[in-house]
Amino acid sequence: MERLAGAGVSPGAGYGPAYVMTGAVPEPAPGARHGGDPAAEAARAEAAMERVAAELEARGEAAGGDAKDVLAAQAMIARDPALSADVTALIGDGTAAERAVFEAFLHYRDILSGIGGYLGARAADLDDIRDRVVAELAGVPMPGLPRAAGRPYVLVARDLAPADTALLSPEIVAAFVTEEGGPTSHTAILARALGVPAVVACAGAASIAPGTPLLVDGDTGVVRVLPSREQVAATLRAARERETVPAVPAAPGATSDGHPVALLANIGGPGDVPSALRHGAEGVGLYRTELLFLDRGQAPSEEEQMAAYREVLTAFPGKTVTVRVLDAGADKPLSFLPPPGREPNPALGRRGLRVLRDHPDVLAAQLRALARAAAGTSAALRVMAPMVATAEEASWFAAACEEAGLTCAGAMIEVPAAALRAADIAAVADFLSVGTNDLAQYAFAADREAGALAALQDPWQPALLDLVAMAAAAGVPCGVCGEAGGDPALGCVLVGLGVSSLSMGARALPWVRAALARHTLEQCRTAAAAARTARTPAEARAAACDHLPGLP
Repeated sequence: MERLAGAGVSPGAGYGPAYVMTGAVPEPAPGARHGGDPAAEAARAEAAMERVAAELEARGEAAGGDAKDVLAAQAMIARDPALSADVTALIGDGTAAERAVFEAFLHYRDILSGIGGYLGARAADLDDIRDRVVAELAGVPMPGLPRAAGRPYVLVARDLAPADTALLSPEIVAAFVTEEGGPTSHTAILARALGVPAVVACAGAASIAPGTPLLVDGDTGVVRVLPSREQVAATLRAARERETVPAVPAAPGATSDGHPVALLANIGGPGDVPSALRHGAEGVGLYRTELLFLDRGQAPSEEEQMAAYREVLTAFPGKTVTVRVLDAGADKPLSFLPPPGREPNPALGRRGLRVLRDHPDVLAAQLRALARAAAGTSAALRVMAPMVATAEEASWFAAACEEAGLTCAGAMIEVPAAALRAADIAAVADFLSVGTNDLAQYAFAADREAGALAALQDPWQPALLDLVAMAAAAGVPCGVCGEAGGDPALGCVLVGLGVSSLSMGARALPWVRAALARHTLEQCRTAAAAARTARTPAEARAAACDHLPGLP
Protein backbone atom coordinates (compact mmCIF):
# COMPACT_ATOMS: atom_id res chain seq x y z
CA MET A 1 0.00 0.00 0.00
CA GLU A 2 1.46 3.36 -1.08
CA ARG A 3 0.73 6.49 0.92
CA LEU A 4 0.65 9.93 -0.71
CA ALA A 5 0.22 13.14 1.24
CA GLY A 6 -1.21 16.51 0.32
CA ALA A 7 -3.32 19.24 1.88
CA GLY A 8 -6.76 18.13 3.02
CA VAL A 9 -9.09 20.96 2.00
CA SER A 10 -12.57 19.44 2.28
CA PRO A 11 -13.50 17.09 5.14
CA GLY A 12 -14.72 13.54 4.83
CA ALA A 13 -13.38 10.39 3.19
CA GLY A 14 -13.99 8.66 -0.11
CA TYR A 15 -13.02 5.37 -1.71
CA GLY A 16 -13.22 4.20 -5.30
CA PRO A 17 -11.31 3.56 -8.52
CA ALA A 18 -9.22 6.43 -9.86
CA TYR A 19 -10.56 8.34 -12.83
CA VAL A 20 -7.58 10.29 -14.14
CA MET A 21 -8.52 13.40 -16.09
CA THR A 22 -6.63 13.73 -19.36
CA GLY A 23 -7.42 15.14 -22.77
CA ALA A 24 -6.21 18.71 -22.43
CA VAL A 25 -7.09 20.94 -25.38
CA PRO A 26 -4.11 20.98 -27.78
CA GLU A 27 -2.15 24.21 -28.03
CA PRO A 28 -2.86 26.00 -31.33
CA ALA A 29 0.13 25.92 -33.64
CA PRO A 30 2.55 28.84 -33.16
CA GLY A 31 2.43 31.17 -36.13
CA ALA A 32 -1.05 30.02 -37.22
CA ARG A 33 -2.59 32.62 -39.59
CA HIS A 34 -6.17 33.34 -40.56
CA GLY A 35 -7.57 33.63 -44.08
CA GLY A 36 -7.28 37.36 -44.45
CA ASP A 37 -10.51 38.82 -43.04
CA PRO A 38 -9.55 40.14 -39.57
CA ALA A 39 -13.03 41.51 -38.84
CA ALA A 40 -14.67 38.14 -39.45
CA GLU A 41 -11.97 36.32 -37.49
CA ALA A 42 -12.34 38.74 -34.56
CA ALA A 43 -16.11 38.25 -34.60
CA ARG A 44 -15.59 34.49 -34.52
CA ALA A 45 -13.33 34.81 -31.48
CA GLU A 46 -15.74 37.18 -29.73
CA ALA A 47 -18.65 34.81 -30.31
CA ALA A 48 -16.69 31.86 -28.88
CA MET A 49 -15.74 33.85 -25.78
CA GLU A 50 -19.37 34.84 -25.26
CA ARG A 51 -20.57 31.24 -25.60
CA VAL A 52 -18.04 30.14 -22.98
CA ALA A 53 -19.09 32.99 -20.66
CA ALA A 54 -22.75 32.03 -21.03
CA GLU A 55 -21.97 28.36 -20.32
CA LEU A 56 -20.02 29.29 -17.17
CA GLU A 57 -22.91 31.44 -15.95
CA ALA A 58 -25.38 28.64 -16.63
CA ARG A 59 -23.28 26.19 -14.64
CA GLY A 60 -23.10 28.64 -11.79
CA GLU A 61 -26.85 29.21 -11.78
CA ALA A 62 -27.42 25.45 -11.75
CA ALA A 63 -24.99 24.86 -8.89
CA GLY A 64 -25.90 27.93 -6.80
CA GLY A 65 -24.09 29.02 -3.63
CA ASP A 66 -20.36 29.71 -3.80
CA ALA A 67 -20.18 28.10 -7.25
CA LYS A 68 -22.51 30.75 -8.68
CA ASP A 69 -20.23 33.56 -7.48
CA VAL A 70 -17.02 31.88 -8.62
CA LEU A 71 -18.31 31.02 -12.09
CA ALA A 72 -19.87 34.47 -12.50
CA ALA A 73 -16.39 35.90 -11.89
CA GLN A 74 -14.98 33.54 -14.52
CA ALA A 75 -17.63 34.62 -17.00
CA MET A 76 -16.54 38.22 -16.39
CA ILE A 77 -12.99 37.22 -17.35
CA ALA A 78 -14.22 35.67 -20.61
CA ARG A 79 -16.00 38.97 -21.35
CA ASP A 80 -13.16 41.22 -20.19
CA PRO A 81 -12.82 44.14 -22.67
CA ALA A 82 -9.03 44.38 -22.24
CA LEU A 83 -8.61 40.69 -23.01
CA SER A 84 -10.90 40.99 -26.01
CA ALA A 85 -8.91 43.98 -27.26
CA ASP A 86 -5.67 41.99 -27.04
CA VAL A 87 -7.23 39.14 -29.01
CA THR A 88 -8.50 41.56 -31.66
CA ALA A 89 -5.08 43.23 -31.94
CA LEU A 90 -3.35 39.90 -32.50
CA ILE A 91 -5.93 38.93 -35.12
CA GLY A 92 -5.39 42.30 -36.77
CA ASP A 93 -1.73 41.34 -37.18
CA GLY A 94 -2.79 38.16 -39.00
CA THR A 95 -2.84 35.65 -36.12
CA ALA A 96 -5.56 33.00 -36.30
CA ALA A 97 -8.30 33.32 -33.69
CA GLU A 98 -7.32 30.13 -31.83
CA ARG A 99 -3.70 31.23 -31.48
CA ALA A 100 -4.67 34.83 -30.67
CA VAL A 101 -6.84 33.64 -27.77
CA PHE A 102 -4.06 31.36 -26.54
CA GLU A 103 -1.43 34.12 -26.59
CA ALA A 104 -3.66 36.77 -25.01
CA PHE A 105 -4.56 34.49 -22.11
CA LEU A 106 -0.94 33.40 -21.75
CA HIS A 107 0.10 37.03 -21.25
CA TYR A 108 -2.35 37.50 -18.38
CA ARG A 109 -1.47 34.11 -16.92
CA ASP A 110 2.19 35.06 -16.71
CA ILE A 111 1.27 38.26 -14.87
CA LEU A 112 -0.83 36.41 -12.28
CA SER A 113 1.73 33.65 -11.80
CA GLY A 114 4.37 36.30 -11.13
CA ILE A 115 2.21 37.92 -8.46
CA GLY A 116 1.62 34.64 -6.64
CA GLY A 117 -0.68 34.18 -3.64
CA TYR A 118 -4.43 34.66 -4.18
CA LEU A 119 -4.06 35.85 -7.78
CA GLY A 120 -1.38 33.27 -8.54
CA ALA A 121 -3.96 30.59 -7.78
CA ARG A 122 -6.28 32.21 -10.35
CA ALA A 123 -3.80 31.35 -13.14
CA ALA A 124 -5.29 27.85 -13.33
CA ASP A 125 -8.74 29.45 -13.72
CA LEU A 126 -7.44 31.38 -16.74
CA ASP A 127 -6.08 28.18 -18.29
CA ASP A 128 -9.51 26.59 -18.09
CA ILE A 129 -11.31 29.55 -19.66
CA ARG A 130 -8.67 29.71 -22.42
CA ASP A 131 -9.00 26.00 -23.19
CA ARG A 132 -12.78 26.27 -23.37
CA VAL A 133 -12.61 29.16 -25.84
CA VAL A 134 -9.97 27.40 -27.96
CA ALA A 135 -12.08 24.22 -27.96
CA GLU A 136 -15.10 26.23 -29.13
CA LEU A 137 -13.08 27.74 -31.97
CA ALA A 138 -11.38 24.50 -32.99
CA GLY A 139 -14.48 22.34 -32.72
CA VAL A 140 -12.83 19.85 -30.35
CA PRO A 141 -14.32 18.36 -27.15
CA MET A 142 -14.38 20.56 -24.09
CA PRO A 143 -12.10 19.62 -21.20
CA GLY A 144 -13.98 18.29 -18.23
CA LEU A 145 -15.42 15.44 -16.23
CA PRO A 146 -16.45 11.99 -17.46
CA ARG A 147 -20.08 11.92 -18.46
CA ALA A 148 -20.92 8.61 -16.83
CA ALA A 149 -19.46 5.99 -14.55
CA GLY A 150 -20.77 2.72 -13.18
CA ARG A 151 -20.07 3.60 -9.57
CA PRO A 152 -18.61 6.47 -7.52
CA TYR A 153 -14.99 7.15 -8.43
CA VAL A 154 -12.08 9.20 -7.13
CA LEU A 155 -11.29 11.99 -9.56
CA VAL A 156 -7.55 12.56 -10.05
CA ALA A 157 -6.14 15.53 -11.95
CA ARG A 158 -3.11 17.74 -12.18
CA ASP A 159 -5.51 20.55 -11.31
CA LEU A 160 -9.28 20.91 -11.41
CA ALA A 161 -11.06 23.93 -12.83
CA PRO A 162 -13.83 25.63 -10.84
CA ALA A 163 -16.23 25.09 -13.76
CA ASP A 164 -15.77 21.34 -13.34
CA THR A 165 -15.60 21.38 -9.53
CA ALA A 166 -19.01 23.08 -9.45
CA LEU A 167 -20.55 20.00 -11.10
CA LEU A 168 -19.17 17.49 -8.62
CA SER A 169 -21.55 15.59 -6.39
CA PRO A 170 -20.80 13.13 -3.55
CA GLU A 171 -23.21 10.70 -5.25
CA ILE A 172 -20.95 10.56 -8.33
CA VAL A 173 -17.48 11.55 -7.11
CA ALA A 174 -16.37 9.86 -3.89
CA ALA A 175 -13.48 12.32 -3.56
CA PHE A 176 -10.96 14.16 -5.68
CA VAL A 177 -7.20 14.56 -5.59
CA THR A 178 -5.10 17.14 -7.43
CA GLU A 179 -1.34 17.43 -7.76
CA GLU A 180 -1.44 21.22 -7.77
CA GLY A 181 -3.53 23.88 -6.02
CA GLY A 182 -3.68 25.18 -2.48
CA PRO A 183 -6.08 25.38 0.48
CA THR A 184 -7.42 28.78 -0.57
CA SER A 185 -7.86 28.10 -4.30
CA HIS A 186 -11.32 28.40 -5.83
CA THR A 187 -11.33 24.64 -6.31
CA ALA A 188 -10.78 24.06 -2.58
CA ILE A 189 -13.46 26.60 -1.63
CA LEU A 190 -16.02 24.97 -3.90
CA ALA A 191 -15.13 21.45 -2.71
CA ARG A 192 -15.90 22.48 0.87
CA ALA A 193 -19.15 24.13 -0.18
CA LEU A 194 -20.28 21.04 -2.13
CA GLY A 195 -19.27 18.56 0.55
CA VAL A 196 -16.90 16.53 -1.66
CA PRO A 197 -13.83 15.22 0.23
CA ALA A 198 -10.71 16.64 -1.39
CA VAL A 199 -6.92 16.67 -1.18
CA VAL A 200 -4.81 19.15 -3.15
CA ALA A 201 -1.05 19.72 -3.54
CA CYS A 202 -0.60 15.94 -3.56
CA ALA A 203 2.78 15.20 -5.14
CA GLY A 204 2.68 12.19 -7.44
CA ALA A 205 -1.10 12.16 -7.85
CA ALA A 206 -0.98 12.68 -11.62
CA SER A 207 1.06 9.49 -12.05
CA ILE A 208 -1.66 7.27 -10.51
CA ALA A 209 -2.83 4.67 -13.02
CA PRO A 210 -6.51 4.83 -14.07
CA GLY A 211 -8.70 2.38 -12.19
CA THR A 212 -6.37 2.11 -9.20
CA PRO A 213 -8.35 1.84 -5.93
CA LEU A 214 -7.82 4.98 -3.83
CA LEU A 215 -8.80 5.93 -0.29
CA VAL A 216 -8.88 9.70 0.26
CA ASP A 217 -9.03 11.38 3.67
CA GLY A 218 -9.97 15.02 3.22
CA ASP A 219 -9.30 15.79 6.89
CA THR A 220 -5.69 14.57 7.09
CA GLY A 221 -4.68 14.98 3.43
CA VAL A 222 -3.64 11.32 3.18
CA VAL A 223 -4.27 9.38 -0.05
CA ARG A 224 -3.78 5.61 0.16
CA VAL A 225 -3.14 3.64 -3.03
CA LEU A 226 -4.41 0.03 -3.02
CA PRO A 227 -5.59 0.24 0.61
CA SER A 228 -6.55 -2.84 2.58
CA ARG A 229 -10.21 -3.57 3.28
CA GLU A 230 -9.56 -2.94 6.97
CA GLN A 231 -8.04 0.47 6.22
CA VAL A 232 -10.97 1.44 4.01
CA ALA A 233 -13.52 0.37 6.62
CA ALA A 234 -11.76 2.18 9.47
CA THR A 235 -11.26 5.45 7.54
CA LEU A 236 -14.81 5.57 6.19
CA ARG A 237 -16.22 4.73 9.62
CA ALA A 238 -14.22 7.52 11.25
CA ALA A 239 -15.43 9.96 8.59
CA ARG A 240 -19.06 8.94 9.13
CA GLU A 241 -18.68 9.39 12.86
CA ARG A 242 -17.35 12.91 12.34
CA GLU A 243 -20.17 13.74 9.95
CA THR A 244 -22.87 12.41 12.24
CA VAL A 245 -21.80 14.37 15.31
CA PRO A 246 -25.10 15.81 16.52
CA ALA A 247 -25.32 19.57 16.00
CA VAL A 248 -26.70 21.46 18.99
CA PRO A 249 -27.21 25.02 17.70
CA ALA A 250 -28.63 26.25 21.00
CA ALA A 251 -25.66 25.05 23.06
CA PRO A 252 -22.81 27.56 23.35
CA GLY A 253 -19.35 26.14 22.79
CA ALA A 254 -17.66 25.01 26.00
CA THR A 255 -15.33 22.38 27.40
CA SER A 256 -16.85 19.54 29.43
CA ASP A 257 -16.14 21.42 32.68
CA GLY A 258 -17.91 24.56 31.47
CA HIS A 259 -15.08 26.76 30.18
CA PRO A 260 -16.75 28.92 27.46
CA VAL A 261 -15.35 28.99 23.94
CA ALA A 262 -17.28 31.03 21.37
CA LEU A 263 -17.70 29.04 18.14
CA LEU A 264 -18.04 31.43 15.22
CA ALA A 265 -18.27 31.23 11.43
CA ASN A 266 -16.01 32.57 8.70
CA ILE A 267 -18.10 34.17 5.94
CA GLY A 268 -17.56 36.08 2.72
CA GLY A 269 -20.92 37.84 2.64
CA PRO A 270 -24.66 37.51 3.31
CA GLY A 271 -24.88 34.41 1.13
CA ASP A 272 -22.91 32.41 3.69
CA VAL A 273 -25.20 33.28 6.61
CA PRO A 274 -27.84 30.50 6.18
CA SER A 275 -25.18 27.78 6.39
CA ALA A 276 -23.60 29.44 9.43
CA LEU A 277 -26.94 29.53 11.25
CA ARG A 278 -27.83 25.99 10.21
CA HIS A 279 -24.58 24.66 11.69
CA GLY A 280 -24.98 26.50 14.98
CA ALA A 281 -22.65 29.48 14.65
CA GLU A 282 -22.73 31.71 17.73
CA GLY A 283 -21.78 34.67 15.59
CA VAL A 284 -19.23 35.64 12.95
CA GLY A 285 -15.52 35.53 13.68
CA LEU A 286 -14.34 36.66 10.25
CA TYR A 287 -16.35 38.58 7.68
CA ARG A 288 -14.06 38.89 4.65
CA THR A 289 -15.30 42.19 3.25
CA GLU A 290 -12.80 42.26 0.36
CA LEU A 291 -15.17 40.08 -1.66
CA LEU A 292 -17.34 43.20 -1.99
CA PHE A 293 -14.45 45.07 -3.57
CA LEU A 294 -12.69 42.56 -5.83
CA ASP A 295 -13.26 42.39 -9.60
CA ARG A 296 -14.78 45.88 -9.75
CA GLY A 297 -13.89 48.99 -11.67
CA GLN A 298 -14.85 51.24 -8.75
CA ALA A 299 -15.35 50.88 -5.02
CA PRO A 300 -18.80 49.80 -3.83
CA SER A 301 -20.80 52.77 -2.62
CA GLU A 302 -21.30 53.41 1.07
CA GLU A 303 -24.97 52.51 0.60
CA GLU A 304 -24.16 49.18 -1.04
CA GLN A 305 -21.70 48.34 1.70
CA MET A 306 -24.13 49.29 4.43
CA ALA A 307 -26.83 47.02 2.98
CA ALA A 308 -24.48 44.01 2.87
CA TYR A 309 -23.22 44.58 6.40
CA ARG A 310 -26.70 45.14 7.84
CA GLU A 311 -27.97 41.88 6.35
CA VAL A 312 -25.29 39.99 8.28
CA LEU A 313 -25.69 41.98 11.50
CA THR A 314 -29.45 41.51 11.63
CA ALA A 315 -29.02 37.75 11.17
CA PHE A 316 -27.15 37.53 14.49
CA PRO A 317 -29.17 39.54 17.05
CA GLY A 318 -27.31 39.83 20.32
CA LYS A 319 -24.34 37.91 18.89
CA THR A 320 -20.78 38.88 17.97
CA VAL A 321 -20.07 39.84 14.35
CA THR A 322 -16.39 40.45 13.64
CA VAL A 323 -15.69 42.32 10.42
CA ARG A 324 -12.27 42.49 8.81
CA VAL A 325 -11.94 45.74 6.92
CA LEU A 326 -10.74 45.67 3.34
CA ASP A 327 -7.70 43.41 2.95
CA ALA A 328 -6.30 44.41 -0.43
CA GLY A 329 -2.97 44.80 -2.14
CA ALA A 330 -0.24 42.34 -3.15
CA ASP A 331 -2.13 39.25 -4.37
CA LYS A 332 -5.50 41.08 -4.18
CA PRO A 333 -5.00 44.34 -6.10
CA LEU A 334 -7.97 46.60 -6.73
CA SER A 335 -8.38 48.18 -10.14
CA PHE A 336 -9.90 51.37 -8.72
CA LEU A 337 -6.83 52.12 -6.55
CA PRO A 338 -3.57 53.30 -8.09
CA PRO A 339 -0.88 50.61 -7.86
CA PRO A 340 1.88 51.28 -5.33
CA GLY A 341 4.58 51.12 -7.98
CA ARG A 342 6.91 48.26 -8.75
CA GLU A 343 7.30 45.95 -5.75
CA PRO A 344 9.99 43.25 -5.98
CA ASN A 345 7.94 41.06 -3.62
CA PRO A 346 4.29 42.16 -3.42
CA ALA A 347 3.55 39.75 -0.55
CA LEU A 348 6.02 41.78 1.52
CA GLY A 349 4.84 45.11 0.18
CA ARG A 350 1.77 47.29 0.56
CA ARG A 351 -1.20 45.14 1.52
CA GLY A 352 -3.84 45.11 4.21
CA LEU A 353 -3.68 48.04 6.61
CA ARG A 354 -0.78 49.55 4.68
CA VAL A 355 -3.03 50.07 1.66
CA LEU A 356 -5.71 51.64 3.83
CA ARG A 357 -3.22 54.06 5.35
CA ASP A 358 -2.34 55.12 1.81
CA HIS A 359 -6.06 55.55 1.02
CA PRO A 360 -7.72 56.66 4.28
CA ASP A 361 -10.83 57.78 2.40
CA VAL A 362 -11.56 54.16 1.41
CA LEU A 363 -11.26 53.05 5.03
CA ALA A 364 -13.32 55.99 6.30
CA ALA A 365 -16.16 55.13 3.90
CA GLN A 366 -16.13 51.50 5.00
CA LEU A 367 -16.12 52.39 8.69
CA ARG A 368 -19.00 54.84 8.20
CA ALA A 369 -20.97 52.14 6.37
CA LEU A 370 -20.34 49.71 9.22
CA ALA A 371 -21.41 52.22 11.86
CA ARG A 372 -24.59 53.01 9.95
CA ALA A 373 -25.32 49.30 9.41
CA ALA A 374 -24.94 48.55 13.12
CA ALA A 375 -27.25 51.37 14.20
CA GLY A 376 -30.52 49.95 15.44
CA THR A 377 -29.30 46.35 15.52
CA SER A 378 -28.43 44.37 18.64
CA ALA A 379 -25.42 42.56 17.17
CA ALA A 380 -22.10 43.18 18.91
CA LEU A 381 -20.04 44.60 16.05
CA ARG A 382 -16.27 44.20 16.26
CA VAL A 383 -14.02 45.63 13.54
CA MET A 384 -10.46 44.47 12.95
CA ALA A 385 -7.54 45.51 10.79
CA PRO A 386 -5.63 43.05 8.58
CA MET A 387 -1.85 42.62 8.48
CA VAL A 388 -1.03 44.66 11.58
CA ALA A 389 2.71 44.56 12.27
CA THR A 390 3.19 47.13 15.05
CA ALA A 391 1.40 48.71 17.98
CA GLU A 392 1.56 52.06 16.20
CA GLU A 393 -0.45 50.65 13.30
CA ALA A 394 -3.03 49.19 15.69
CA SER A 395 -3.31 52.54 17.46
CA TRP A 396 -3.86 54.38 14.15
CA PHE A 397 -6.65 51.96 13.23
CA ALA A 398 -8.30 52.25 16.65
CA ALA A 399 -8.36 56.04 16.26
CA ALA A 400 -9.98 55.75 12.81
CA CYS A 401 -12.67 53.46 14.27
CA GLU A 402 -13.32 55.84 17.15
CA GLU A 403 -13.73 58.75 14.73
CA ALA A 404 -16.37 56.73 12.85
CA GLY A 405 -18.25 55.97 16.08
CA LEU A 406 -17.18 52.32 16.35
CA THR A 407 -16.33 51.24 19.87
CA CYS A 408 -14.61 47.86 19.45
CA ALA A 409 -11.45 47.83 17.33
CA GLY A 410 -9.11 44.86 17.05
CA ALA A 411 -6.03 43.69 15.22
CA MET A 412 -5.28 40.56 13.24
CA ILE A 413 -2.14 38.65 14.14
CA GLU A 414 -0.79 37.48 10.78
CA VAL A 415 2.77 38.79 10.96
CA PRO A 416 5.31 37.13 13.27
CA ALA A 417 6.35 40.54 14.64
CA ALA A 418 2.77 41.12 15.79
CA ALA A 419 2.70 37.80 17.63
CA LEU A 420 6.06 38.47 19.27
CA ARG A 421 4.89 41.89 20.54
CA ALA A 422 1.22 41.02 20.98
CA ALA A 423 1.18 42.57 24.44
CA ASP A 424 2.10 45.96 22.97
CA ILE A 425 -0.68 45.68 20.39
CA ALA A 426 -3.15 44.53 23.06
CA ALA A 427 -2.48 47.77 24.95
CA VAL A 428 -4.22 49.70 22.14
CA ALA A 429 -6.58 47.03 20.71
CA ASP A 430 -9.78 45.65 22.23
CA PHE A 431 -9.19 42.14 20.89
CA LEU A 432 -6.84 40.06 18.74
CA SER A 433 -7.63 37.51 16.03
CA VAL A 434 -4.99 35.10 14.74
CA GLY A 435 -5.05 34.38 11.01
CA THR A 436 -3.14 31.10 10.99
CA ASN A 437 -2.96 30.86 7.18
CA ASP A 438 -0.98 34.07 6.70
CA LEU A 439 0.88 33.72 10.00
CA ALA A 440 2.24 30.38 8.78
CA GLN A 441 3.04 31.85 5.37
CA TYR A 442 5.18 34.60 6.87
CA ALA A 443 6.64 32.57 9.72
CA PHE A 444 7.93 29.84 7.38
CA ALA A 445 8.60 32.00 4.28
CA ALA A 446 6.29 29.64 2.37
CA ASP A 447 3.71 30.94 -0.11
CA ARG A 448 0.32 29.63 1.02
CA GLU A 449 -0.61 28.81 -2.59
CA ALA A 450 2.56 26.83 -3.38
CA GLY A 451 1.62 23.16 -3.42
CA ALA A 452 5.24 22.07 -2.99
CA LEU A 453 5.41 23.96 0.32
CA ALA A 454 2.09 22.76 1.73
CA ALA A 455 3.83 20.92 4.59
CA LEU A 456 5.05 24.26 5.94
CA GLN A 457 1.45 25.48 5.97
CA ASP A 458 0.43 22.69 8.34
CA PRO A 459 -1.29 24.41 11.30
CA TRP A 460 0.17 21.74 13.62
CA GLN A 461 3.66 23.16 13.09
CA PRO A 462 5.01 23.58 16.66
CA ALA A 463 6.53 26.98 15.85
CA LEU A 464 3.11 28.23 14.71
CA LEU A 465 1.57 27.00 17.97
CA ASP A 466 4.25 28.96 19.85
CA LEU A 467 3.23 32.15 18.03
CA VAL A 468 -0.47 31.55 18.77
CA ALA A 469 0.37 31.06 22.46
CA MET A 470 2.16 34.43 22.52
CA ALA A 471 -0.89 36.18 21.07
CA ALA A 472 -3.28 34.39 23.42
CA ALA A 473 -1.28 35.53 26.44
CA ALA A 474 -1.44 39.23 25.53
CA GLY A 475 -4.18 40.12 28.00
CA VAL A 476 -7.19 40.79 25.73
CA PRO A 477 -9.67 38.35 24.14
CA CYS A 478 -7.87 36.43 21.39
CA GLY A 479 -9.53 34.22 18.80
CA VAL A 480 -8.33 32.14 15.86
CA CYS A 481 -10.02 32.70 12.51
CA GLY A 482 -7.70 30.71 10.22
CA GLU A 483 -8.64 27.27 8.93
CA ALA A 484 -6.82 25.76 11.95
CA GLY A 485 -9.89 26.35 14.11
CA GLY A 486 -11.94 23.86 12.09
CA ASP A 487 -9.84 20.84 13.11
CA PRO A 488 -11.55 19.33 16.21
CA ALA A 489 -8.32 18.13 17.83
CA LEU A 490 -6.46 21.32 17.00
CA GLY A 491 -9.41 23.36 18.25
CA CYS A 492 -8.94 21.74 21.67
CA VAL A 493 -5.22 22.53 21.53
CA LEU A 494 -5.88 26.16 20.63
CA VAL A 495 -8.22 26.47 23.59
CA GLY A 496 -5.47 24.96 25.70
CA LEU A 497 -3.12 27.67 24.42
CA GLY A 498 -5.53 30.29 25.75
CA VAL A 499 -7.62 31.41 22.79
CA SER A 500 -11.15 32.53 23.68
CA SER A 501 -12.95 31.88 20.39
CA LEU A 502 -12.62 29.71 17.29
CA SER A 503 -13.93 30.76 13.89
CA MET A 504 -14.15 28.38 10.94
CA GLY A 505 -16.09 27.20 7.91
CA ALA A 506 -19.66 26.51 8.99
CA ARG A 507 -19.58 22.75 8.29
CA ALA A 508 -16.85 22.21 10.89
CA LEU A 509 -18.75 23.85 13.77
CA PRO A 510 -20.65 20.76 15.04
CA TRP A 511 -17.46 18.65 15.11
CA VAL A 512 -15.48 21.24 17.05
CA ARG A 513 -18.37 21.83 19.48
CA ALA A 514 -18.59 18.09 20.16
CA ALA A 515 -14.81 17.72 20.58
CA LEU A 516 -14.68 20.51 23.14
CA ALA A 517 -17.67 19.11 25.02
CA ARG A 518 -15.83 15.81 25.52
CA HIS A 519 -12.71 17.28 27.15
CA THR A 520 -11.90 19.42 30.15
CA LEU A 521 -9.93 22.65 29.97
CA GLU A 522 -7.08 20.90 31.80
CA GLN A 523 -7.00 18.17 29.15
CA CYS A 524 -6.84 20.86 26.46
CA ARG A 525 -3.97 22.60 28.26
CA THR A 526 -2.07 19.36 28.69
CA ALA A 527 -2.57 18.50 25.02
CA ALA A 528 -1.36 21.97 23.98
CA ALA A 529 1.77 21.69 26.10
CA ALA A 530 2.52 18.26 24.62
CA ALA A 531 2.07 19.54 21.05
CA ARG A 532 4.49 22.42 21.64
CA THR A 533 7.24 20.05 22.80
CA ALA A 534 7.10 18.11 19.49
CA ARG A 535 9.44 18.68 16.57
CA THR A 536 7.13 17.98 13.62
CA PRO A 537 3.44 18.54 12.84
CA ALA A 538 2.75 14.79 12.86
CA GLU A 539 4.43 14.39 16.24
CA ALA A 540 2.53 17.41 17.57
CA ARG A 541 -0.85 15.94 16.55
CA ALA A 542 0.02 12.52 17.96
CA ALA A 543 1.28 14.01 21.24
CA ALA A 544 -1.85 16.14 21.64
CA CYS A 545 -4.25 13.32 20.84
CA ASP A 546 -2.64 11.16 23.51
CA HIS A 547 -4.34 13.54 25.96
CA LEU A 548 -7.61 13.91 24.01
CA PRO A 549 -9.39 10.54 24.18
CA GLY A 550 -11.68 9.81 21.26
CA LEU A 551 -10.02 12.16 18.76
CA PRO A 552 -7.94 10.82 15.83
